[in-house]
Amino acid sequence: MARPLSEYFSEVECSDAFDYGGGHVRDFLGYPYALNSFDWVITNPPFRLAEQFALRALSVSREGVAILVRTVFIESIGRYNNLFREMPPSIFAQFTERVPMVKGRLDRSASTATGYAWLVWRKPFAHDDPKLAWIPPCRKQLERDGDYTPAKPRSDYSKQGPRSAAR
Repeated sequence: MARPLSEYFSEVECSDAFDYGGGHVRDFLGYPYALNSFDWVITNPPFRLAEQFALRALSVSREGVAILVRTVFIESIGRYNNLFREMPPSIFAQFTERVPMVKGRLDRSASTATGYAWLVWRKPFAHDDPKLAWIPPCRKQLERDGDYTPAKPRSDYSKQGPRSAAR
């Protein structure tokens, strides 16, 4: 995720709980990040920890949070009470095509029956109803052969400007 984000953000810090060859190895939930230490936190958290990731990311970010989750993430009384009621996302962006996910790598031939969406929070919170958006089919247009090469060392992602944390 860090490579495409580095095309839009001047600095991207990436980390994961496991060494996939593209960033720091650290636990996002346990690492002592300072409050408001990144402009944006953009992440694809483990589904079972996505609520905790969203809450943590909201405290770590200055401008906003974007999390890529299974569409069913919004179906929970607990998440409604703990997250959505007081801090509803600004945008719920549903993929219209299936997005295949393979742990730790990108696979051109992967497929899935699972739906995914981006939940985006912009700060300050507006408490308006979230905007529903559809992400049109775009995988074929956006993928590049270079996407399937090994990740660059993290130092290759640094420039000047807004900071983003990708997980």
